[in-house]
Amino acid sequence: MKRVLSTTFFAMMASTALAADPVYEVEQAVRSVSGYGQIYVGGVWVNFDDFDDSAWTFGGSGQVNVPFADFWNVQGGLTADAVSEDGTLYALGGAVHVNWRDPSSYALGVFADATTYEFSGDDGFFGDIWDWRVGPEAQIYFDRLTLYGQAYYGQLEIDEAPVNLDQMGVRGVVRYFAQDNLRFDGEIGFHQISADGEDGELNTFSAALQAMYRFDGSPLSVFGRYQFDTTSVDWGDLDVDTHKVVVGLRASFGTGTLLEEDRNGATMDTWRSNMLVPLF
Repeated sequence: MKRVLSTTFFAMMASTALAADPVYEVEQAVRSVSGYGQIYVGGVWVNFDDFDDSAWTFGGSGQVNVPFADFWNVQGGLTADAVSEDGTLYALGGAVHVNWRDPSSYALGVFADATTYEFSGDDGFFGDIWDWRVGPEAQIYFDRLTLYGQAYYGQLEIDEAPVNLDQMGVRGVVRYFAQDNLRFDGEIGFHQISADGEDGELNTFSAALQAMYRFDGSPLSVFGRYQFDTTSVDWGDLDVDTHKVVVGLRASFGTGTLLEEDRNGATMDTWRSNMLVPLF
């Protein structure tokens, strides 16, 4: 597992017909503090060259959205992810999103996040590794359809090397609400890590599908997610594929449905690598 960890906008369009869907009455929604907490468990499968391996994965997050002034929102959250097989790799992070949002049309904003990584095993192979990212993001609302785009720039820092690596990326998400409490997501993204002034890059293409159902009249939701990441390493002529499948449970507050949460609540998120550290 330690070998794997050490070696290793918007291109999606929705084709769902909207004409038969009723209009979501966003103007009747009450602007209030809202958010959610969620946990998940599942597995990760890794393969490159003749090597195949798998590991358990688990984690969770908590998000809170606070509206202020007219149409302005600030969302803050914490995330914790882990991959475990001969020792456990942990990723602990936090993010802040600030946006201007009209729930009937669109949202425009910026975000910043930072994550630190720790490995508990036979040795402290990873040392001190952390990264940060900043960038713009936007959402567009069409009845029961949400289009979400995001771009970022940042750095990944390895203190013991020492080395600072540049990172950038873009991602696009489509969310469709078949019912107020039944949500389907599709996601695609590109993420790059490079050393300033050095030859060689790590390029990761990522795609994901997710389904979520919230029980009517309840704050509880269940979800399942599949994510595929493929990373090419220029200097080692190496391609690493990872598959991640998880199921989870979410508890929300301050909103009555998943659709209301999407348009008025903690609707922003950030990309999270299958192997946690975006550098294999």
